Amino acid sequence: MNQRHPRPVEVLIVAVPETAGSALYGMVDVLSAAGNIWQTLARTDSAQTLFRVRIIAPERKPFVCGNAIPVTPDCAIADNPKTAVVILPELWLGPDEDIHGRYPRLMDWIRRKHEEGATLYSACSGAVMLAETGLLDGCEATSHWGYQDLFRNRYPKVRFRPEPNLVFADPAGRIVTAGGTTSWHDLAIHIISRHCSPGEALRIAKVYLLKWHAEGQLPYATLVRRSPHADAVVRKCEDWLNEHFREADAIKQVVEFAKVPERTLKRRFKAATGTTLIDYLQNLRVEEAKRLLEEGHLPVEEISVESGYEDQSFFRRLFKRRTGLNPRDYRRLFQPVTNA
Repeated sequence: MNQRHPRPVEVLIVAVPETAGSALYGMVDVLSAAGNIWQTLARTDSAQTLFRVRIIAPERKPFVCGNAIPVTPDCAIADNPKTAVVILPELWLGPDEDIHGRYPRLMDWIRRKHEEGATLYSACSGAVMLAETGLLDGCEATSHWGYQDLFRNRYPKVRFRPEPNLVFADPAGRIVTAGGTTSWHDLAIHIISRHCSPGEALRIAKVYLLKWHAEGQLPYATLVRRSPHADAVVRKCEDWLNEHFREADAIKQVVEFAKVPERTLKRRFKAATGTTLIDYLQNLRVEEAKRLLEEGHLPVEEISVESGYEDQSFFRRLFKRRTGLNPRDYRRLFQPVTNA
């Protein structure tokens, strides 16, 4: 598929009122520029249009999407235009909010396009729309790391992976999901490389300063999320651990604090939060280490102790397992942002 096409590749980008305008128009702009913007700036090859990009919506009438950004669709799903590519960009959704029942005709249309042979791509929370179609059932998928609880609770048939920047749902790559908010950059690079050529994808990345997030999403994810639940004992234990996570015997102490048997507390904690008691404690410690790496210049050895770990080799292994990076690489990635 990595070849020049005699005619532009037909691309439809789905827009609804919940769509994030930055992802929608970013994809429109970048894909439309493929084949011509580098050639114009560098004055090299003759320019050509590699993608014909159109916005499709449930209705053709104009509307506003996220942050009141205006959208004028090029076509409606009733028009049923032919296409090789369908893109579902990011949606403005809360971490516990799905779109069940909102767009039944659109869901049918997406399923029909897949049956007709179109390749489906989603960016960030656009994967929620894909999950709603049922096409991700039994498949691996990713989205923004903040939606992993949503997928666990609302779409349990989807094998959600919060760590990669791109995930192929099927061996043929006919359904591809991308991770966090600006993962549409990775998705655009992938689409251009796959449907046009790797060389053109590299040129577009250079023009737009698009970064391929080879490190995945783990370095960007918060490890501690307050899941809504009704277990008052577990909630009090979460609060206690937030204050005392550095204690060497924190697990023993929190069990004594809870005044329930250890086995009972561990079972209730897992049921209420979706994570084990020890994982929650380790996540708190790694989050503290991340903060210290981002904001200061303490040696990693001291950060290990400050976070609750005397065993520095264990700390390094745990940190890399949780974040995907070793502590020094994490500092290199994020401290410039803090300094800026």
